Amino acid sequence: MPYIKKQEKNSKPQEPKKCHYCVNNRIDVDYKDVQTLRKFVSSYLKIAPRRRSGLCGLHQRKVANAIKQARIAGLMGFVSK
Repeated sequence: MPYIKKQEKNSKPQEPKKCHYCVNNRIDVDYKDVQTLRKFVSSYLKIAPRRRSGLCGLHQRKVANAIKQARIAGLMGFVSK
């Protein structure tokens, strides 16, 4: 039987995160836009999963490919210092 966490008395249920690209009506994910792509990597520069980034499936795949492309182009690092 899975463990179900009790909700605290004064806390509200969290809303699901909205996709950054869908909310801003941006379809294109550009590998050269490093400032935006940094939102979707961890402090160790690993690509964040959907549950943390809040992206939809389509944009999560595009962001993952853009991050990989930016790493190869030398715009982002593979590991943190």
